[in-house]
Amino acid sequence: MNSLKFKPEGWNNEITQLNTNNIESYIHTDEVLQGLVKKCDDDYNLYIQFQNGLTGIMPRQEVEAINIEETGLPKTNLCTGKVHKFVQFKIKEARDGNNVIISRKEVQKETLEWIKSELKEGDKVNGIVKNIKPYGAFIEIAGGVVGLVHIEDLSIARIKTPFERLNIGQKVEVVVKSINRETGKVILSYKETLGTWEENAKMFMTGTRSRGIVRETEKNKNGIFIELAPNLVGMAEYQEGLEYGQEVEVYIKKIDNERKKVKLLIV
Repeated sequence: MNSLKFKPEGWNNEITQLNTNNIESYIHTDEVLQGLVKKCDDDYNLYIQFQNGLTGIMPRQEVEAINIEETGLPKTNLCTGKVHKFVQFKIKEARDGNNVIISRKEVQKETLEWIKSELKEGDKVNGIVKNIKPYGAFIEIAGGVVGLVHIEDLSIARIKTPFERLNIGQKVEVVVKSINRETGKVILSYKETLGTWEENAKMFMTGTRSRGIVRETEKNKNGIFIELAPNLVGMAEYQEGLEYGQEVEVYIKKIDNERKKVKLLIV
């Protein structure tokens, strides 16, 4: 995961300094490059401006290898949506003048091959949050390839919306939960990267006060759940008038490391 081609687009915001002097070396090495899309024309071709007046042209058919229509072309909104965003690409050919034909599709093909053959369950990868739905978050992990984190894998504490943990555009580390080797579909988990119960519990001491967030408001025989840290939830006696998401002050009565339980008192 150290090379650019195995990171999300725009992870480090570095633009390849492509010019007429080094273009041939990039073609021969088949290296993955990165640039910022300047415009999309009426035929949905993308354009990237480089040094010395050099222009990278990405024909519509070279924009996408995954989300394509029966015609073999990506949807028009996938092309227009790339304007002012970073994309990764390979150089296909250098034409007369200052135009270079580039392909994002070739990068996606290589990324999918890496996912199907080399990526393993349990691997930690970098990602960028691309979209959030009520049921989870879509995170790009490499070369435009996106995996899904279901809402139950975003947090130990029960949350009502993924927005309580993530924001669109946020850079995160995630764990590979499962991989479909045939399709390249990846299911991810975020909560494993927030520290173990023991690591979170070390931040607190019995007999002290702390701030927490109410994560359960319905009365039950056990009590009410209070989140002390992203992967640490304690239990307090039920109290009327509390609202979900409300911040409260609590007194830590006991930290039971063997049973992995924290007893709290709402102050």
